[in-house]
Parts: sequence; C-alpha cells; structure tokens
Amino acid sequence: MSVEQPLWRALTAYRVLTMLYAVALFASAHRHFVRPEVAVGYLAVLMVWTLATVRRVSDARSCTRGFLGVDLTVAVVGILLTPLADSAARIHAGGPTLPSIWTAGSVLAFAVKGGWRWAAFASTLVAAANLVERGAPTRDTVHNVILVWVAAIAIGYVVEVARASERTLARALEIEAATRERERLARDIHDGVLQVLAMIRRRAADGATG
Repeated sequence: MSVEQPLWRALTAYRVLTMLYAVALFASAHRHFVRPEVAVGYLAVLMVWTLATVRRVSDARSCTRGFLGVDLTVAVVGILLTPLADSAARIHAGGPTLPSIWTAGSVLAFAVKGGWRWAAFASTLVAAANLVERGAPTRDTVHNVILVWVAAIAIGYVVEVARASERTLARALEIEAATRERERLARDIHDGVLQVLAMIRRRAADGATG
C-alpha cells in the first residue's frame, strides 16, 4: 500500500465531517442571515458534491486535476457567496464563510495530489477569495489564511518526501531481488560445473581401472 494512502482516507473523512460542520454552523445561526435561501442553496450543493465525490478523494488516481479544479471552485464560490447570504455585521465580526473549514480539505487535496507547489497555488486562491469576502484584511483573516497556507505547503512537502522515499525503497528492493537472482544463478552454475567435473573424474577413474 502506498505510504500516502492513509492521507487520502483521512482527507475523505475530513471532507464529510467538515461538510456537516458547515451545515451545523448555518443551522445554529440562520436567523441572522439576510438571505438564508442563498446559504441553503449553496450548502445543498456542497452536501451533494461532498457525498457524491467520496470515492474521488480515496486515492491519487481518481483525484484528477479536473476534479481538483471543480472542487476548489466550489470552495471559492462558497466564500464569495457569503456576503450575499450573511449579514455585514457578522462578517466584520469574524463570522465563518459558508463552506467554513471545508475549504481546507480542498486545499489539502491539492497538497496530497501534487505536492507543495500545488498546495501553494490552491491556498493562494483561497486566501484571495477570503480577502475579497472580508472586504479588508483583518488580523483573524490574515491569521487563518497564513495557517492554511503554511499547513498545506508543509503537508505537500511531506507527501513529496514520502513519495521519494517510497521510490528509493522500491528501487532498493528491485536491486536486492536482482542481486539474489544473480547469486542463485551463480550457485547453480557453480554446482553444475562441480557436477560435470565430478562426472569427468569418475569416468577417468573408471577408464583407468578398466
């Protein structure tokens, strides 16, 4: 099993749990939304998308670039829709975006799939969307943006190191297997030569006595 497979499993669980968390956040504060129907519509899309794509984030093969692009778009659109649904007072007070921390799962998918460079790209787009949503950079917004950016890049770098280590280990195992095969062939040849020499010696001895 690939060393990164546990990361994909953790990401799958993270996406489902944070989707439920985003829905719970809205349910607990829906009375304060100026356009709750916008939030309901987006969260309905988020729920369907998350549950329908559980298998797509189960491994690197099924998590394609196209899927990652759509997934990040869902996150960014949710962030930008927040001012249309929520009140300005809650937003300025540091209220969560519609997708909330689900957005980090989209960024982390980029990190696990493509390494730290992909993570930097995705987290930068999310950071820009958050700054547009807030209207002006605040301390909490900048803190959250930097946290996601650093965490995603760190995880992407760890994944790259793990993949390199896995390739090195696979190559070492191939070399070891080839060495063992050569040693086996050498032993077979050596044993065969000894058997031929023994047979020749026996025949020579039989000829001398005859």
